[in-house]
Amino acid sequence: MAKNFYGRYGKRWFDAAASAAGLVVLSPVLIGVAIAVRLSGPGPVLFRQVRMGRFGRPFRIVKFRTMIDDTVCPGNLTTAGDDLRVTRLGRWLRKTKIDELPQLINVLLGEMSLVGPRPEVPEYTKNYGEKYRRVLLAKPGITGPAANAYVREEEILAGRADRENFYAAEILPRKLELDLIYCEDIRFFDDVKLIFHTFRKIFETFRPAGGDVEGRPFGGRFYECGDRTDANCRVPQHTKLNSRFQI
Repeated sequence: MAKNFYGRYGKRWFDAAASAAGLVVLSPVLIGVAIAVRLSGPGPVLFRQVRMGRFGRPFRIVKFRTMIDDTVCPGNLTTAGDDLRVTRLGRWLRKTKIDELPQLINVLLGEMSLVGPRPEVPEYTKNYGEKYRRVLLAKPGITGPAANAYVREEEILAGRADRENFYAAEILPRKLELDLIYCEDIRFFDDVKLIFHTFRKIFETFRPAGGDVEGRPFGGRFYECGDRTDANCRVPQHTKLNSRFQI
């Protein structure tokens, strides 16, 4: 998928420089949040989970812990807005996406990119069909078009007893469609736009959700679909898994 100079070489240089600078500049924030998480209750400061990276290679993603210890209260693979496992501090960290900042370490190590498809757990990626396995040819990212489109994903999943099936059958295929569009032509200025777009989307989450998120173009190539699709969105209306949950 990396057909241009940026995709082949420049993206890694950009990731390494930006992640190193980010870890230095944000170190006071990272230390402060780490202390707050440690004081918020029992459990480790960092949450680690196996995700699938480029070429299907597993790696451990790093986040600030936002839930009670999973060994005490295990739960679903997906997290909804009404998930009782999320701590009071964790809700704020997840809403502001500050819990994702430790992934700058993953980026610096070359396991992730600043921008790319969000890495999924092996339980989901093992069911990808041939079309969607192409997403695994790119490094996963901290943010990306699908992550921005579904910034309110936890609100969509809230109240659903079948949240894992709904995520696998309805949300994940649409996210993968958006990620495929991105992966087909990776450009530097699109990455920069997506990073700034991410900050805008985070600020927007503090405003009341006004119904469905309208599908609208971003950067001429990406579309925000929220919890539905329409004529302006490039994600097919009936894109979903079959009864065996294979994309």
